[in-house]
Amino acid sequence: MAKRPQLKRPQLTGRAAILAVVVCANAMSLAYPAREVIAQRREIARLEEEQTQALHRLRTLEERRKQREDPEYVKQMLKERLHYCEPGAKCYVVLDQKPAGSAPRGGGKKPEPPAWYVTLWQSVEAADQGRDSVPASRN
Repeated sequence: MAKRPQLKRPQLTGRAAILAVVVCANAMSLAYPAREVIAQRREIARLEEEQTQALHRLRTLEERRKQREDPEYVKQMLKERLHYCEPGAKCYVVLDQKPAGSAPRGGGKKPEPPAWYVTLWQSVEAADQGRDSVPASRN
């Protein structure tokens, strides 16, 4: 018996091509709604974060309102900020003294640099006398 040559089957049949087209069409039709769902979830998360921050600001403002309704706090602020003195009390205000927080931390007062024209004149004198620069003690 003679062997018949076998016919090679095509790799892609008609059914497989139709199935591939249907799968691609389904994937394409689901891509846009899936993208919208993801975008909506991001928007919801952003709005929830914004709501949390707004509630935090509201609580802070509510605490400040309650604090300002307290008569003791109001008296304290009047004394500190406006130098209010209650009737019958002796209050003093020192005008020539700097506030305690404004003193330099180095222990001593920092020397102020000389005016620009003083530095200029010192450099002219140094050049006239043949020196290279102004001595550090005159700076």
